[in-house]
Amino acid sequence: MTLSIIIFIVGVLGFIINRTNLIIILISIELILLGATLNFLIHGAIFDDIACQTYSVIIISLAGAESAIGLALVVAYYRLRGSISLIN
Repeated sequence: MTLSIIIFIVGVLGFIINRTNLIIILISIELILLGATLNFLIHGAIFDDIACQTYSVIIISLAGAESAIGLALVVAYYRLRGSISLIN
């Protein structure tokens, strides 16, 4: 339980503190989703609830789609600007 909370907090802090690099923002969003998924899996195991495990599978598939779309946007942004830094 504490591991999922730590991962979630690291993701939120990475998202809030570093707003200059798109790759770090995407990694922070992935950490947030990973922390939430791990929390759902832990609660599903403790309370023997299949719905939590179903939500975890949905979150993992959404995280994969978010990664693919996010990286495609980073490539398009790099081609347009020549850098992935958000500060010009």
